Amino acid sequence: MPVVARTGASMRAVSRTFVMCKPDAVERGLVGEIIRRIEQKGLSLVAVELRSVDTALAEAHYAEHADKPFFGELVAFLTRSPVVAMAVDGPGEDTWQIARLLIGATKVTEALPGTIRGDLATTTNENLVHGSDSDESARRELELWFPGLPTA
Repeated sequence: MPVVARTGASMRAVSRTFVMCKPDAVERGLVGEIIRRIEQKGLSLVAVELRSVDTALAEAHYAEHADKPFFGELVAFLTRSPVVAMAVDGPGEDTWQIARLLIGATKVTEALPGTIRGDLATTTNENLVHGSDSDESARRELELWFPGLPTA
């Protein structure tokens, strides 16, 4: 979802995605490290919010899993303590892919060293961070978490 950002006299195409530090990241004090890695990669934070998540937002966020047996566990996890929601910009049209590479595989045992999950997560059920997995999910999630923030 390209957005145009003005930097000095030049224009550059950027894309925006959604990243969230989940409750376990906040509880373990890892938000700063996660943000450091995002910024060190060259991605920019456009919006950041520490917030408690109500059941309605958690259910909407995980709507694609509503028919799965673990849906209730996902909702309970996301609502147990605050999260840090972020709108993140990057160059080109691949920001969601760059963020997902930084985050690492969902299953902790498959997350490579050097990724957030590979270095910091200890269980798959509490794997510290969420990142949109496509342009479509980025648009949907950004609208849920940051209504009114331009996505394109």
